[in-house]
Amino acid sequence: MLALELKSFHATAHCGSITKAAQQLGISQPTVTSHLRQLETRYGVELFYRQGKGVYLSQQGERLLPQVEQLMQQAAQIDFSLRDLRDLKSGLLRVGATGPYYIMAVLRNFHQAYPGVKMRLSIDNSQRVLSALHDYQLDVIASSALVDDPRLVRLLLASDPLVAVLHADHPLASRQRVRIVDLCRYPILMRESGSMTRELCHQVFRQAGQEPAHVLEIGSREAIAWGVACGMGASLLPLREVPAHPSIVSLPLSDVSAHLSEFVYCLKERAQGHAIRAFLEQVQAELPAPA
Repeated sequence: MLALELKSFHATAHCGSITKAAQQLGISQPTVTSHLRQLETRYGVELFYRQGKGVYLSQQGERLLPQVEQLMQQAAQIDFSLRDLRDLKSGLLRVGATGPYYIMAVLRNFHQAYPGVKMRLSIDNSQRVLSALHDYQLDVIASSALVDDPRLVRLLLASDPLVAVLHADHPLASRQRVRIVDLCRYPILMRESGSMTRELCHQVFRQAGQEPAHVLEIGSREAIAWGVACGMGASLLPLREVPAHPSIVSLPLSDVSAHLSEFVYCLKERAQGHAIRAFLEQVQAELPAPA
């Protein structure tokens, strides 16, 4: 209520008339009169001298006016800032992802559409980015984990076949396709616990009824790719995550079929926030048109 009263005080002081102040504010003259009376009565001060149809500031009113003008300027700045946030001319969008492979095109398009919104991208495994989303540390995330949670909005971003990734000199590299039973005879490079890629690899091994003879745990997809390039072992990766490298070949699997899907999540309660909603619209625009 005080903000409305001070707004009426400010307009009356500049207009020199309650009638003109009411017209400027778009409210009735009795409302402005009531605001001024409440302000003076509450604090026991006389802010205006009334003379005929006009008013002019008392000494107490003159002392108050500069402070109120500063307050009005700050209110206008806040209004502009909030309008910029609404219109996506400013702000920050915090994005989490398990890797850059699928989300970067969305980030690029979002930045081109809303260059005033800053973006911060954090890379971690599925468990950690989901936890950060629920803790309000991230606004949206991209993860290969399929989560059914009524608190979340989920959109499909991409789906990729899982392929065998081998060094060009690997004994299996000359084949057209690779069987899991053959791949398991050699060292396998796998992600750490909590990674959806690791879980999908275990599903493939179980589906084929096989267990790798030797597993080397590596904490990122990029490091796995470099491990393959260095001849440390073979791996299973989504096709689009296989880097273009002269020492690396990728081959389809012949005895099992598996796909890694990438999803975008946000908290349902926050889905109508301007930046988050605009980002989800960019995700939907990235989806391929149905055949």
